[in-house]
Amino acid sequence: MKFKHLMMAGMSAALIGAAAPASAQQVAPPSPAANAQPTMPTKTTRTGKHVNRIIDMWLKGQPVYYAQISGGGYEKGKEMAATKADYITYEMEHGPLDFKELQEFMRGLVEAGPTRTGHKTPAVIVTLPISGTNDAVRANAWMIQQTLAAGVHGILLCNAESPEAVRLMIEASRYPFAPLVSGLAQGTRGNGSQGYASRMWGVSAQEYLRIAEPWPLNPDGELLFGLKIENPRADANVETLVRVPGISFAEWGPGDHSFFMMGRPGTYDASHYSGAMQQVRARVLAATKAANIKFLNACSADPKSDNYVVNQIKDGTMICTGGDTDAADVGRKFSNRTDPF
Repeated sequence: MKFKHLMMAGMSAALIGAAAPASAQQVAPPSPAANAQPTMPTKTTRTGKHVNRIIDMWLKGQPVYYAQISGGGYEKGKEMAATKADYITYEMEHGPLDFKELQEFMRGLVEAGPTRTGHKTPAVIVTLPISGTNDAVRANAWMIQQTLAAGVHGILLCNAESPEAVRLMIEASRYPFAPLVSGLAQGTRGNGSQGYASRMWGVSAQEYLRIAEPWPLNPDGELLFGLKIENPRADANVETLVRVPGISFAEWGPGDHSFFMMGRPGTYDASHYSGAMQQVRARVLAATKAANIKFLNACSADPKSDNYVVNQIKDGTMICTGGDTDAADVGRKFSNRTDPF
């Protein structure tokens, strides 16, 4: 009789276990090995040029200038290899989301290179159709991984509103074995993403795995991540957004800001709102300076323009539009740039 009771109790326990949700039955994962996430280096171990031309210019105290394109494959890459711009914004926020074409663009850049500065390619920063909110970034982290796997040099997150969303972007961009960083969870970028990207950078796959990290967070890193602060919700969080580990630059997004603050273009007197818009710009600029990251702004060769490149540089702008225009030439002359372009 005692044996029968024991059997019944065992069967009941088994049935209860079978009915329990999977999460209740899971065993805690093992802790990573002691060397799985090393400590962050305090200074760079590299010698010679960076893969990312932007970093080399910033280390010399020089502003950088970019050109922007909306899509384009191999032939466009060959064409853009001759740009005077320090980097190319590859626009996929509103342009076609085509990762194969992005791969081909990078291949064209490489095959028509190197640049006049001796870098394999101009740097390439990509914008994606992901709003900077928690759910959007979490659900679309695959876009971040596909983008980096094409061998680009960074991502600019559009409509960045939430600090958590920014953290998710950085974590999706880092490998699980990347150095430990306070404020960030373990990276989630997967194995297999290093093959094509390492060839575009001209380094071994092992070296790519080591240096595909956010700079200057990691002094050996070659990736740059930026934020578009483009609406009032982002403005309210800007001081926190720009301090998320791994962010290296931000811009204030006057185009989108005007949609939120003024309405449909052509229905208002822009001069009536210029003060409010300038307050937004001033707040974003101040936040970037306080966080010791770089500020992006439109730049013009016209001395009468609010965006006159010389005044922008004096104000602290370190990223300018117009990489192939007179504005960039004026800016380079003002900052006494000696590198070829």
